[in-house]
Amino acid sequence: MNEIQAGNRGFDSRPIFVFSSPTTPNGDLHLGHLGGPYLGADAYVRFQRMNGALVFHIAGSDDFQSYVAGAARRDGRSCADTAAYYSAEIYATHRLLDISIDEYTVSGADPVYPERVRRFFSRIAASPLVSLRSDPALLDGETGDYLYEVDASGNCPTCGQSTGGNMCEECGEPNFCADLIDPVSGRSDATPRVAELTRYSLALHELRADLIAHHRLGRVPARVKELSDRLFRRDELNVAITHPGEWGVPPAEPGVDGQVIWVWVDMAYRFLHGIEAVGRRLGRDWRADQPRSDWKIVHFMGFDNTFYHTVFVPAMYRLAHPDWNPDIDYNLNEFSLLDGSKFSTSRRHAIWGKDILTPHTVDAVRCYLSWMRPEGRRTNFVRAEYDNFVADTLIGGWQRWLNDLGSRIDKQYGGVAPAAGTWTPEHHALLARLEQRRTAISNALGQDGFSLNHAARELVGIVDDVTEFATAARYIAQLPEWQDEAGTAIALELAAARLLSLVSAPVMPRFAGRLSAALGQDEPVNWPAEVPLVPAGTPIELADVVFFGAPAEQPPVLAWLNATVCEALQLDPAAAEPGNSLALLGMTSMQSIALQYQLLNRTGVDVSIEQLLGEGSMAELARYLEAAMTEDLIAELAEVPGT
Repeated sequence: MNEIQAGNRGFDSRPIFVFSSPTTPNGDLHLGHLGGPYLGADAYVRFQRMNGALVFHIAGSDDFQSYVAGAARRDGRSCADTAAYYSAEIYATHRLLDISIDEYTVSGADPVYPERVRRFFSRIAASPLVSLRSDPALLDGETGDYLYEVDASGNCPTCGQSTGGNMCEECGEPNFCADLIDPVSGRSDATPRVAELTRYSLALHELRADLIAHHRLGRVPARVKELSDRLFRRDELNVAITHPGEWGVPPAEPGVDGQVIWVWVDMAYRFLHGIEAVGRRLGRDWRADQPRSDWKIVHFMGFDNTFYHTVFVPAMYRLAHPDWNPDIDYNLNEFSLLDGSKFSTSRRHAIWGKDILTPHTVDAVRCYLSWMRPEGRRTNFVRAEYDNFVADTLIGGWQRWLNDLGSRIDKQYGGVAPAAGTWTPEHHALLARLEQRRTAISNALGQDGFSLNHAARELVGIVDDVTEFATAARYIAQLPEWQDEAGTAIALELAAARLLSLVSAPVMPRFAGRLSAALGQDEPVNWPAEVPLVPAGTPIELADVVFFGAPAEQPPVLAWLNATVCEALQLDPAAAEPGNSLALLGMTSMQSIALQYQLLNRTGVDVSIEQLLGEGSMAELARYLEAAMTEDLIAELAEVPGT
C-alpha cells in the first residue's frame, strides 16, 4: 500500500466505499444518467487510487423498484425478465463509458439477497419509531389498485410543480400520493380516490437531531442541509415503509399481507451488502450486519434522490444499527437537460449511451460530460455543441498541438526529447502556471471540493497555456544562437503534455494512456507531486497519433498536394507529414504566393496567403481544396502520382 498522499487527506488508511445510485432497470442509460452519478463516482475512485487510497466503486441495479413493474407492463415481460434484461444493458453501457465498478449488485439475481433484506427490515421494524399505522392512501378510481411511485402523478403539495408519486424532482421533497394536487392514475383514466390503508410507517420526524448530527460528520452540500431543514419543519413526517404490491420482498412481520418492503429500505441495505461482497473477495471481515466505524462511505446521486440518500438511508442505519455513526460524504448533481427538456427514459427523450459511445468517442464524451456536468445548476446538452467542443477544443486544440509538437521534435531533435537548457523568465512563468493547474485539478478531484466542471476547465487550461507559450516560442526556434532556450521551450511543452497525460487519467483514462505511451512513459498510475519533465533522449511519437475520433481517411488529393508543395520547397516528399503545416515545412511568404497561384490555376480554388502560412496542416488544406472542387477533378488529381 502506497503512503497516503494529499489527494485523500483525512482518509488515512481507511477503506473507502463509493456508491453511485443503484440504477432502475426499466431502460438503458442515457447521457443524463451517465454524466451524473456514474462518471462522477468513476473519476473520484480513479483519482483516489492514484493517491494510494483503498477505494472501491459499488453500484448495481435496483431490481425491486415499482418502475420495473411499470416497464414490465409496457414491454409485455415479467418483472424478473425486465429487470434482468435492462440490468445487463445498463452494465454493458457502464463498460462502454469505461466506468470501472468493483461490485455490481443485481438484487433480483442474488439468491441470498431477499432474506438479508427481510432481516434488515426486521431490525428497523423492531424500533419504537416504526409502527403499523392507518393513513390515507391513493387508489385507482376504477380498479381500486394501490397507486404510488410509477402509477401516480399530479402536482407537488409543497411547490405545486408537476411531480410523480412519492418524490418531487423540482423541490426534492417527498409526497405520500394521497396528498397530491389533482392526482392522476397510471392504471386507468378514472379519477383516483383516497382511502385509509394500514402499512408499516416510520415517524421520521423523531430523528431530526440524529440526522443533523449525521450531516455534521462528512461532506454534506448546503442544499442537502436546506432540504433537511424544510422537511423537519413539518410537525410530523410519517413515511410508509411497506406498500401493497406483488413485485418486491415481502416482510417477515405480520399484519401487511400482500405488501412488500419499500425499495428505499432495500437500497439502504444494499450498500452494506455491497461492502460485504467486496470484503468476501478480498478476504476481509466486512459484514453487512456489523458495519464498522472505520468505513468511509461516499455517495454520488442526482438531486431527485437526495431525500433518499441523505435523509432516509441514514435514518434506516440509525434504527438498524444504533451504535454505528456512519461517516458519509454526499456528492449530488442536478438534472442535465436535452435540447431544453429533461432527459427521460419513460418518454424516450434521450441520447442513449450506446448511440454515441464507441472506442473512438469515449474520451471525448467523458471530457464533455465533465465540462457540462450539472453541478449546482441544470445544464443543457445540445448535440451540435458537443460536436463543436470535440472539433474545436479536443481535435483543433489538444490534438493539433500534440501532433504539431511531435512533428517539431521529429524535425528539430530527431524524434527524441531534448534536454532543458537555458531558462528564461517566460519558461519559469509557464512552469509556475502548470503547477497552479496541477494543484487546481488535485483540488477539483479531491474529496473536499470534488467538481468535474472545475477539473475539465483546468485540463483545457493546460493546453490553452502551453499553446499560447508555444506560439511565442516559435520566433526563436530556428535561430542558432538561441538553441539552448529553444530546447528548454520544447522540454516544457513535453512537460505540459506529460502533466496532461497524468492529471487527465481520472477523467479520460484511454486518452491518458495513449498520450503517456506516445511520450515514452508508463501508464499513469500515481498522481504527480510536481510538474514532471520528460527525460532527455526519450523517443517521442506524437506526430501521427489520433487521440480523438476514428483515424481519418486521407483526402484523395493529398498525395498530389504533398508532391506539389515539396517540389516548391525542394523537399523529399517521403519526409513530409500530412499533419505538418506549410510554415513548419519551411515555406516562406514568396513561396506561398507562388503556391497560391499554382493551386488556383490547377484547382480553381483561391487560397489566402494567411491560410497557407497558418497553423492548418497539409491534410486540412487538401480537405479545404476538395470541398470546392468537382468530383471529376478530385478523381483526376487523385490519380496523379504523388510520392
